[in-house]
Amino acid sequence: MKLLPLLWVLLFVMPFPTMSMAHPWSDPLTSLGILVSDTQPKKQFVPLSEKRVEHPWSKSNEPIIQRFGFSYLYNETHEQSSWVAYELTKKELQSSLAIRSNKFLSDPLVFTGTAIAADYAESGYDRGHLAPAADMRWSPIAMSESFYFSNISPQIPAFNRGIWKQLEDLVRNWAMENESVFIVTGPVLTPDLHKLPNSRVSIPELFFKVVLDTNSSHLNGIGFLLANKNNDSSLTSYIVTIDSVQKITGLDFFYLLPDSVEKQIESLVCIPCWSWNGISNKTNSSKQKPLNSTLVQCGGITKSGKRCSRTTSCPNGRCFQHGCK
Repeated sequence: MKLLPLLWVLLFVMPFPTMSMAHPWSDPLTSLGILVSDTQPKKQFVPLSEKRVEHPWSKSNEPIIQRFGFSYLYNETHEQSSWVAYELTKKELQSSLAIRSNKFLSDPLVFTGTAIAADYAESGYDRGHLAPAADMRWSPIAMSESFYFSNISPQIPAFNRGIWKQLEDLVRNWAMENESVFIVTGPVLTPDLHKLPNSRVSIPELFFKVVLDTNSSHLNGIGFLLANKNNDSSLTSYIVTIDSVQKITGLDFFYLLPDSVEKQIESLVCIPCWSWNGISNKTNSSKQKPLNSTLVQCGGITKSGKRCSRTTSCPNGRCFQHGCK
């Protein structure tokens, strides 16, 4: 018993070795002084206190959780993540160490609890990935963790297996061509969303994806907004500026970039700066649309009588919700 006081002293007084995670600098961002994610497997499994270029701005009381291949901010009200962010590299895509697990699990790092398999059972909705499983083939751990319900949102089957998958394929092409891209993706969460039957899981009406390429001579950014429904239009119909995604989600993307750089990549989309050779729309290839090099404000009118604030590359000047043709 006399040893107990000594043990308490040892526990609380003696310093413990700490582990720190080295964060390499990505060459294209070095001149901007931007800290970016490791391109090697992540070692940190606790809420992050250090922000990275792919992380949207968050409040101090909103813990960003790091998984092996992606980070996320969980939204307890809607029982899914507000966003999922990660860097996808060519090296990762060239690896195939893992096979798809299809084992959906509640995420133990979300202390308030995530959705469970019963929430989706017989709901008619797919368990749609935010960070695609196909982006995580470079690691069995990353692949397994992509099936946590913190990385899942309810998606109409035709949407999940159609236009959403096409967009995921396209972004993988961009990562291969540009060596790497930064991706932020998620549901558009609003207070009035319906829920899955007998569940607290909200059913998003819209999903977004924003992509940042830092490997060209200048940074390029692009955004997409897609309705959670069967979409048979070309992916180019859903192109928007990153600013447009920010307005509809309330998120602030790439805020660690210098203001002048951030403004440029978020207010403009250089469509020819991205490769579109990989676009395919198997559901209706005759509805492919020509690419415009500029975006214009949608000419549609919202229910409140105001002009739609979205931007569009559609030849008729309308966004996907107002009759892009």
